[in-house]
Amino acid sequence: MQAKNIDNRINTKLERLGSLHSLATKTTSTLSDMPHSSSPNLKQMESTVCKLMDMEKEINTDIDKLVDLKREINRAIGSVKNLDQQRVLELRYLCFKSWDTIAEEMGYSVRSIFKIHNLALKNIKSVH
Repeated sequence: MQAKNIDNRINTKLERLGSLHSLATKTTSTLSDMPHSSSPNLKQMESTVCKLMDMEKEINTDIDKLVDLKREINRAIGSVKNLDQQRVLELRYLCFKSWDTIAEEMGYSVRSIFKIHNLALKNIKSVH
Protein backbone atom coordinates (compact mmCIF):
# COMPACT_ATOMS: atom_id res chain seq x y z
CA MET A 1 0.00 0.00 0.00
CA GLN A 2 2.92 2.30 0.63
CA ALA A 3 3.94 2.25 -3.04
CA LYS A 4 0.36 2.76 -4.21
CA ASN A 5 -0.07 5.71 -1.84
CA ILE A 6 3.12 7.36 -3.11
CA ASP A 7 2.04 6.70 -6.71
CA ASN A 8 -1.35 8.29 -6.04
CA ARG A 9 0.31 11.27 -4.35
CA ILE A 10 2.59 11.75 -7.37
CA ASN A 11 -0.37 11.64 -9.76
CA THR A 12 -2.27 14.18 -7.66
CA LYS A 13 0.72 16.51 -7.58
CA LEU A 14 1.16 16.15 -11.34
CA GLU A 15 -2.47 17.19 -11.81
CA ARG A 16 -1.93 20.19 -9.54
CA LEU A 17 1.26 21.06 -11.40
CA GLY A 18 -0.63 20.96 -14.69
CA SER A 19 -3.25 23.32 -13.27
CA LEU A 20 -0.55 25.69 -12.03
CA HIS A 21 1.13 25.65 -15.44
CA SER A 22 -2.21 26.39 -17.04
CA LEU A 23 -2.87 29.27 -14.68
CA ALA A 24 0.64 30.65 -15.13
CA THR A 25 0.31 30.76 -18.90
CA LYS A 26 -3.16 32.23 -18.99
CA THR A 27 -3.34 35.81 -20.00
CA THR A 28 -6.36 37.82 -19.25
CA SER A 29 -7.09 41.32 -20.26
CA THR A 30 -9.28 43.64 -18.36
CA LEU A 31 -11.11 46.37 -20.09
CA SER A 32 -10.96 49.59 -18.20
CA ASP A 33 -10.70 53.28 -18.91
CA MET A 34 -8.05 53.60 -16.20
CA PRO A 35 -4.46 53.78 -17.38
CA HIS A 36 -2.41 50.69 -16.70
CA SER A 37 1.10 49.43 -17.23
CA SER A 38 1.65 47.49 -20.41
CA SER A 39 4.48 45.48 -18.84
CA PRO A 40 3.72 42.26 -16.99
CA ASN A 41 3.94 42.05 -13.23
CA LEU A 42 7.37 40.46 -12.93
CA LYS A 43 7.10 39.89 -9.16
CA GLN A 44 3.95 37.85 -9.63
CA MET A 45 5.51 35.90 -12.50
CA GLU A 46 8.60 35.18 -10.40
CA SER A 47 6.44 33.97 -7.52
CA THR A 48 4.47 31.67 -9.83
CA VAL A 49 7.63 30.21 -11.37
CA CYS A 50 9.07 29.58 -7.86
CA LYS A 51 5.87 27.75 -6.87
CA LEU A 52 6.06 25.62 -10.01
CA MET A 53 9.69 24.75 -9.30
CA ASP A 54 8.89 23.84 -5.68
CA MET A 55 6.08 21.57 -6.82
CA GLU A 56 8.37 19.91 -9.37
CA LYS A 57 10.99 19.30 -6.63
CA GLU A 58 8.32 17.69 -4.42
CA ILE A 59 7.24 15.44 -7.28
CA ASN A 60 10.83 14.41 -8.02
CA THR A 61 11.40 13.60 -4.34
CA ASP A 62 8.25 11.45 -4.31
CA ILE A 63 9.32 9.70 -7.52
CA ASP A 64 12.71 8.91 -5.96
CA LYS A 65 10.96 7.43 -2.91
CA LEU A 66 8.67 5.36 -5.13
CA VAL A 67 11.55 4.03 -7.23
CA ASP A 68 13.48 3.05 -4.08
CA LEU A 69 10.42 1.38 -2.55
CA LYS A 70 9.63 -0.51 -5.77
CA ARG A 71 13.24 -1.69 -5.92
CA GLU A 72 12.85 -3.07 -2.36
CA ILE A 73 9.55 -4.71 -3.24
CA ASN A 74 11.06 -6.21 -6.38
CA ARG A 75 13.96 -7.68 -4.38
CA ALA A 76 11.52 -9.26 -1.93
CA ILE A 77 9.42 -10.66 -4.77
CA GLY A 78 12.56 -12.02 -6.43
CA SER A 79 13.28 -14.07 -3.32
CA VAL A 80 10.14 -16.14 -4.00
CA LYS A 81 10.97 -19.17 -6.14
CA ASN A 82 7.47 -20.00 -7.43
CA LEU A 83 6.76 -18.08 -10.66
CA ASP A 84 2.97 -17.87 -10.11
CA GLN A 85 3.57 -16.46 -6.65
CA GLN A 86 6.04 -13.95 -8.04
CA ARG A 87 3.61 -12.88 -10.75
CA VAL A 88 0.74 -12.36 -8.28
CA LEU A 89 2.99 -10.20 -6.09
CA GLU A 90 4.27 -8.21 -9.07
CA LEU A 91 0.81 -7.56 -10.45
CA ARG A 92 -0.52 -6.55 -7.05
CA TYR A 93 2.35 -4.55 -5.53
CA LEU A 94 4.21 -3.18 -8.53
CA CYS A 95 1.38 -2.79 -11.06
CA PHE A 96 -1.35 -2.04 -8.47
CA LYS A 97 -3.88 -4.31 -10.18
CA SER A 98 -7.09 -5.46 -8.51
CA TRP A 99 -7.58 -9.07 -7.40
CA ASP A 100 -10.18 -9.58 -10.13
CA THR A 101 -7.82 -8.31 -12.83
CA ILE A 102 -4.97 -10.49 -11.54
CA ALA A 103 -7.23 -13.56 -11.53
CA GLU A 104 -8.40 -12.83 -15.06
CA GLU A 105 -4.87 -12.23 -16.38
CA MET A 106 -3.53 -15.39 -14.80
CA GLY A 107 -6.53 -17.57 -15.59
CA TYR A 108 -7.35 -18.42 -11.98
CA SER A 109 -10.31 -17.77 -9.72
CA VAL A 110 -9.98 -14.93 -7.25
CA ARG A 111 -10.02 -17.49 -4.45
CA SER A 112 -7.03 -19.28 -6.01
CA ILE A 113 -5.21 -15.98 -6.37
CA PHE A 114 -5.71 -15.33 -2.64
CA LYS A 115 -4.21 -18.75 -1.85
CA ILE A 116 -1.24 -18.12 -4.14
CA HIS A 117 -0.81 -14.67 -2.58
CA ASN A 118 -0.85 -16.04 0.98
CA LEU A 119 1.74 -18.68 0.10
CA ALA A 120 3.89 -16.02 -1.56
CA LEU A 121 3.79 -13.83 1.54
CA LYS A 122 4.78 -16.80 3.71
CA ASN A 123 7.68 -17.53 1.38
CA ILE A 124 8.88 -13.92 1.56
CA LYS A 125 8.72 -14.00 5.37
CA SER A 126 10.69 -17.24 5.52
CA VAL A 127 13.45 -15.71 3.41
CA HIS A 128 13.65 -12.39 5.29
